Amino acid sequence: MKRGLILMFVLITGMLSAQEMSKYEAGMTKALAKMKTDSTIADYTATSALFERIGDAEKDKWLPYYYAAYTNYMTGWMDEKADKDKIAEKSIQLIEKAEALEPKNAELYCMRNMVAVQQMMVDPNSRWMSYGRKASKALEQAKDVDPNNPRIYYLEAQSTFNTPEAFGGGKKAAKPKFEKAVALFATFKLPSAMHPDWGKEEATKMLEECNK
Repeated sequence: MKRGLILMFVLITGMLSAQEMSKYEAGMTKALAKMKTDSTIADYTATSALFERIGDAEKDKWLPYYYAAYTNYMTGWMDEKADKDKIAEKSIQLIEKAEALEPKNAELYCMRNMVAVQQMMVDPNSRWMSYGRKASKALEQAKDVDPNNPRIYYLEAQSTFNTPEAFGGGKKAAKPKFEKAVALFATFKLPSAMHPDWGKEEATKMLEECNK
């Protein structure tokens, strides 16, 4: 009798765990689908809040906070008059929540790079030294963790492409980096369907631009 109760308890516990996982996956699937159709600041703001709520509810998953930071970051490029520092502050808070659960993660370092670049663009002439260093450091940290992550080299190539030739940038300097990113995207395997998968199309288009 006692053995039967223990077995029943194990089965019920397993069923509850599966239900909770399904709830998380369902929530993430819905939020990711919404993100892919977002087109306005209001859209991305709502999606960021949705991901953050999923993260707060789960408490042990870093991906919701990653996407909350990513969608929040996107709003900073959709309005020239947007307060990029305020947006970046929120993104960093979300990244820190993710890092508390998943330290030394290449995707999160890539997000830190993107946020630093966004802050630098508020005033490139006065900020390129401080925020440029932060952006570069984040990519170096990402390489230490996962040197085969293609987004690292895409972001690095993008930065080189947008840097004047006089300072070592431009199409010619960026081309081999875009080539490396495209090559890595071709073989990169996602840990799960919910992990970040952006960048391949953008890197391919930029490589085409470098070949013109």
